[in-house]
Amino acid sequence: MQFRDLQKQYQLLKTEIDQAIQKVLMDGNFISGNQVTELEHQLASYTGVKHCITCANGTDALTLALMVWNIGPGDAVFVPDFTFFASGETPAYEGAVPVFVDVERDTFNMSPGSLEEAIVKIEKEGKLIPRVIITVDLFGQPADYPKIREIAKKHHLLILEDGAQGFGGLIGEQRACSFGDISTTSFFPAKPLGCYGDGGAVFTDSDEWAKLLRSYRIHGKGADKYDNVRIGMNSRLDTLQAAILQVKLKAFMEHELEAVNRVADRYSQELEGVVTVPYIRSGFLSSWAQYSILLENSENRDGLQKYLKDKEIPTNVYYPKPMSFQIAFTEANCIKTDSFVSKELSERVLSLPLHPYMSVEEQDQVIYEIKKYFTGNL
Repeated sequence: MQFRDLQKQYQLLKTEIDQAIQKVLMDGNFISGNQVTELEHQLASYTGVKHCITCANGTDALTLALMVWNIGPGDAVFVPDFTFFASGETPAYEGAVPVFVDVERDTFNMSPGSLEEAIVKIEKEGKLIPRVIITVDLFGQPADYPKIREIAKKHHLLILEDGAQGFGGLIGEQRACSFGDISTTSFFPAKPLGCYGDGGAVFTDSDEWAKLLRSYRIHGKGADKYDNVRIGMNSRLDTLQAAILQVKLKAFMEHELEAVNRVADRYSQELEGVVTVPYIRSGFLSSWAQYSILLENSENRDGLQKYLKDKEIPTNVYYPKPMSFQIAFTEANCIKTDSFVSKELSERVLSLPLHPYMSVEEQDQVIYEIKKYFTGNL
């Protein structure tokens, strides 16, 4: 059993993917081929955003957004403490100060209450300028943007949506990667929409910011690649990856998003009352980057994980420690708040195998073994 079965996906999409790869090889347009531009138009249309600018990976996507906004020394950037390292790493790398705020116990996403407390504290101290809120659509569900947008407007802050795990999610009829002033995603292979290597994208409705993003991603270019008008970076999406993503995007839109929600819904129906299952807000749709349950404590979690491993059922812990507990931030310039929930989640969370092509038989095995672990012989 695979945690996220990319081999099965490839076998089902093999003909289309092989043809797309072969066309790139035959045309020889390995950098900035037509497929890159086509993919950007398709992604912009799907998310409902005016501009999509692809890049080399999701971390670069966050960095490019911060570069556009001139985020740097003296700026405070608010980041959820329970997420992948890139969300806090990128503002720190730009010289800004990440301010780690707590998350909600039920959705795993940024807590609006903790966020506003941190903003007010920074404002009162007067040492830093609050500039950006980096939200994260963790495990596939969009953050609470209605509340976070109110806070951002009240305190005159920009929102950078880290949609690396949330691509395809919804609030009402609005898609993830459209909730930020700038939004980003990652095409890392295990993401809801993944390529066969690294890849990322940035989304915005601003013509001015889109122009800057296109310049920054290719060495700060101006009229052409030898006209460098600003200091930029080298962060392009390869044509091969764009061609693969075009095939995968079609499958994602046509059936994968619906299929992965069916698998997740069945987990929740069968495991409710046995473990704490994920909570999805009313009117929200998750794209299920991970299906993460909560156990009572770390001993309980670790025991179940070992038991499932012995049964050849793969699981993962996202994330074993809050970001503010990472060694990289022990001496770094950052601000830590009382992230009690983040610490608790890191000791209780466990992610189960999940993907659009998971068979009923595979899921039955996972459900059976979890129930057996807690209730004894069935």
